[in-house]
Amino acid sequence: MRIVSLIASATEIVHALGMGDCQVGRSHECDYPSSVLNLPVVTEPKFRLDGSSYEIDQRIKAILQEGLSVYRVLADRLDHLHPDVIITQTQCAVCAVSLSDIEKAVCEMISSRPRIVALEPNSLADIFADIRQVARALAIPQAGETLTDEMRRRMKAIAIRAGSLANHPTVALIEWIDPLMAAGNWMPSLVEMAGGRDLYGAPGKHSGVLSWDNLVASDPDAIIVAPCGYTIEQSLAELERLSRPPGWSDLSAVRSGRVFVADGNRFFNRPGPRVTETLEILAEILHPAIFTFGHEGSGWIRFNQGAGPSL
Repeated sequence: MRIVSLIASATEIVHALGMGDCQVGRSHECDYPSSVLNLPVVTEPKFRLDGSSYEIDQRIKAILQEGLSVYRVLADRLDHLHPDVIITQTQCAVCAVSLSDIEKAVCEMISSRPRIVALEPNSLADIFADIRQVARALAIPQAGETLTDEMRRRMKAIAIRAGSLANHPTVALIEWIDPLMAAGNWMPSLVEMAGGRDLYGAPGKHSGVLSWDNLVASDPDAIIVAPCGYTIEQSLAELERLSRPPGWSDLSAVRSGRVFVADGNRFFNRPGPRVTETLEILAEILHPAIFTFGHEGSGWIRFNQGAGPSL
């Protein structure tokens, strides 16, 4: 079987299911496990990836306003790989190559007539369903059941322990910096399982724009910045470029040193097997005296209050 994954999370699913040796192509965003970096890349963005979060947001909006896809499928490369299965998604036009993009490429050039598997992870339950869907498409349904059962077991243990705690801090989970956006989809469920109360997101609903005034008014106990596609280093650089707005130093999270930057690229915004590690990170951040999984320093850091960022 020859597999091409056009989503970073799907690549992780394929490898977690034990089918990594069958993957022959990847998207420009697939980077884990590191062995996939040697695979041919069959997609590319239509916009520059440098600059601030505001500049990137404006470039994407300009393309979408013209009714265009923000990514390009390199159909000739894809055809050369003769895939049997292509995995894409329908959840977000900004996050990865869409179903319509790949269907167009298949109709035009892909001679192997591959099966297209379209994932749609809008909620935590959808992530488990997508893993099982990929497993069925790869003719290993039991592997999908085994993987999701193990993920659920680990996550349930955290949720039970966190749920028994008396203190459930309020949380502002930030998915984009400029414009400010609160995380949605599967993230509110993870915050709750980690023993927190998400102030803005709703399970299964897309991320929404959040005003600074709203953030100040709700005064969360903890602020977690994990922009989609951003590493910790990228988020820090972005935060340092922005000036502090009035009221920043008065926020409870700032005064108590509970502003954090997490790796949104590797964990928070990848609806695949590492959603379990995302839950561990949230539990460590919200209840450090109870949970220690070893993610601090690599998956998340405490923000340096002396730098005083703005959101």
